[in-house]
Amino acid sequence: MMRLDDVGDGPRLAVKDAIDVKGTPTSAGSPAVADRAEPAAADAAVVATARSQGARIVGKTNLTELCLGADGVNPWFGTPVNPLDPSRVPGGSSSGSAVAVATGEADVALGTDTAGSVRIPAACCGIASLKTTYGRVPLDGVHPLAPSVDVVGPMARDVAGVTLGMGLIEPGFTPAPYDPGMTVGRLRIPGVAEPAIDAAVDAALRRAFRIVDETCAHFVDAVLANGAFVGEEAYRHNGHLLADSSRLSERIYRRVNGLKADAKGKRGWAEATQRAIRAELDTLFKRHPVLALPVLPTVAPPPPAGDDDLLLCVLTAPFNLAGLPVFALPVPLPGSHLPTAVQLVGPAGSEEMLCGVAAALAAALS
Repeated sequence: MMRLDDVGDGPRLAVKDAIDVKGTPTSAGSPAVADRAEPAAADAAVVATARSQGARIVGKTNLTELCLGADGVNPWFGTPVNPLDPSRVPGGSSSGSAVAVATGEADVALGTDTAGSVRIPAACCGIASLKTTYGRVPLDGVHPLAPSVDVVGPMARDVAGVTLGMGLIEPGFTPAPYDPGMTVGRLRIPGVAEPAIDAAVDAALRRAFRIVDETCAHFVDAVLANGAFVGEEAYRHNGHLLADSSRLSERIYRRVNGLKADAKGKRGWAEATQRAIRAELDTLFKRHPVLALPVLPTVAPPPPAGDDDLLLCVLTAPFNLAGLPVFALPVPLPGSHLPTAVQLVGPAGSEEMLCGVAAALAAALS
């Protein structure tokens, strides 16, 4: 973490180095960006709001290069160490933000999430996070990956910290009371999560809620459609960096080109899939205020080979496509020294409700 150590006694806020902090350059985790970066003339809108609420910026945090990876590995600036198991990845792309709060260096951290990038590192490092509704938090001063699905959200050690983070970036934010009579729609995505992960999430949910199994016919297509948005827009906003391949890692150079090729001609299909999954999830929300499923199909893995890290997004990416808020919360995994994590998904704009539901689940698990 690039330490800034702002003076004061307000909450300590760490900021992913894809988000502008006045007076510091923004690297997006890549020499291709850092080489050209000047100190930011102003805070990103979300940072400016947090400062106005008394936050003190303690540092900028490392990330996967260009935000374009789910493992948190960065060959240029070092990979943040997973505090639960140094042999495992910290998750990405907001890896440094997750590690900063997991190790107590910050009370709250800001990350960005385009296909799971605040939820995946939270799950890997055993902390909580909130992917916000698309468009709720302004992206001014945030390095773009795929602006059609990019969001900024808070990360913290627990539900109270995430709620504090929402109050920093949205003054007056107040969690809604939990309705003990509610049901939770348990989304079943066959053949994705390991059986032990599904079982641990089920056991945790049943401690607090009555769960009802549901399916989602467009889920797998939504993973691919979100990838089409990311592939097209990542190249549009970052393709100019390919001119000097020596300043990008081989993996990211190949990934920017490969995702662009995979996305070619798919925008119309991706937008149709976006409409379809939004409609399907809206129907489910008429039956249950919250949907739930694991964050990851497995525990935090060792550093993956090739592009295997993108498999960590298979349960998270559809909610970027749908633009919905998702609270990620660690839950115990019997027989493992590592936790797993649950996603609590709500309708657009329901962050207040999700914070109340997450608090109820955390209380039941404690």
